[in-house]
This record gives sequence, C-alpha cells and structure tokens, in this order.
Amino acid sequence: MDTTITGIDQASDQWTLALNEEQRALFMEVIEESLRLQHRSHLFNWLQRGFQCLLAHEVVIIGVRGLERASYDYEYLTSSRYFGDSQFDQVLNEDDGLVSEAFTRWSKLGMPVFYHTELAAQQYNHYAVEHVEAERMLASELKRFVVHGFGNEHSRIATMVMFGRLSSAANAQTAHLLELLMPHLHCAIVKVTANKCPSVLSTTARNGRIKPLSKRELEVLEWLQAGKTNWEIGNIMTVSPLTIKNHVQNILRKLDVENRSQAASKALKLGLIARKQ
Repeated sequence: MDTTITGIDQASDQWTLALNEEQRALFMEVIEESLRLQHRSHLFNWLQRGFQCLLAHEVVIIGVRGLERASYDYEYLTSSRYFGDSQFDQVLNEDDGLVSEAFTRWSKLGMPVFYHTELAAQQYNHYAVEHVEAERMLASELKRFVVHGFGNEHSRIATMVMFGRLSSAANAQTAHLLELLMPHLHCAIVKVTANKCPSVLSTTARNGRIKPLSKRELEVLEWLQAGKTNWEIGNIMTVSPLTIKNHVQNILRKLDVENRSQAASKALKLGLIARKQ
C-alpha cells in the first residue's frame, strides 16, 4: 500500500479535504450507530463495521481520564491474534512503551500522530509523522499506528485512542477522517463508561457497590491473598498463567484497585473472601 506523503499534505494552508459520496454515507452511518451504543461489546462491534471501512485497523487501545485523576486508565480491543496482554503491557510501559510515548507526544501536539518504520519524522499543519525503528515496531505487533485524542488536563473526561495494525496511509486524508471521527468516538467511549467512577474505566458503580465477581475470580482472589504467583495459581487451577493474568486484570478493574495486594485487602474488607490461616 502506498504510504507516500503527497504534495497536498505538504501544503500547510490546505485542509479542505472533502469526503467522497461513499465516505459521507459511511460517516453518517457511523454517527447514527454510535447513538445506540450501551456496552463495551457494542463499542467493539461498532468499530468493526462502518468505522472499519473509514479507518481500517486491527488493534485499538483506549485511554480515559477523569478530572479527579491525573493518570489514564487503559483497555484494548483487538481482532488480531498477534496482539494480546503481553504486547499491551509492553507498549504502555511508562519507561519505554511505544504507545505510552505516542500518547505523550499527542498530548503536546494535539493532532493525529502517525508512527511508521518506512517514513521519516515530519510535522505538518494538522498532523505529524514519527519514525520508529523496525525492530521496535515488530516487537509491539502494531505494524504501524496512529494516535489521537479528545480533551486535555482541564477536561472533565479526556480520551486518547491508538489504532494499530493500520491499513490506511499516513496522509492528510486519513488524518482528516480521524479528526472527524474523534468527537463521536469520544462520546461513544464516555457513554459506555459514564456510570463508572472514580476512574472512568473502573467497574465500581456510583453507589459504591462493585460489579459481581465470578466464581473463578473469587477463587483467584483467595490465592492472591495467599501470595501465590500467576504461574502457581495456574498450576493449582489447571489453567494457563495467561488465563490467570486475565482474571487478575478483571479483578483489579472490578474492585477499582491498582495491584494484587490492594485487591486482596479490599476483598477481605468487603467479605468477599476469608483470611487464610
């Protein structure tokens, strides 16, 4: 696929990129469908239909921050078998995570930022391109990606989104489409997470109740309280360590805590588990 930046991209005073008839029809369809979103599964399905035709991708990382918190909470959605929990943790590492760096870059520029291995770094009037070493991009399993967001440190709710394994070219047309889509994506994200606090993506409801934990999650919590590792719990429950890791992540979100020890402590206080002798 051609990713060459054309002359129209280089003309900083040109930003009147009209959508063609098909794109306009798809765009209106995407907006209309966004009004019916209620749950996270709806969000994933929405991104796989008309949205996919406008901005083809395989991985989405969503970051949401409420005014009461300085940090973002992240989730990912993927249709790719190559991107999973390990890649998610890697690219969001605060020290050297590729997507973490990209979100920081977007926060400074406030415009779509494309990350490619085959293009040189360049900033235009309404978007930017950043070069990534091939080895680093390969390790991320994102191929090439774009980041954008809505809101800033003064916004009550701000969102940042990364679209990875991107099929669309890094050019003004793709950036323009993303600019048009972002407000509706922001509203969709807020809508499906609006009843969650104190962190927007947590599953703790406004009345202080927690979302019920499954029987397997309660069993994992008991072993967390006993100080077992994911590998040890996996052996005990005869499942893979990755399955246990997924259970742990769900538990942290449902209890709205930051780590395993906090989860065990909160579960004890709530009477969800009993203290092991």
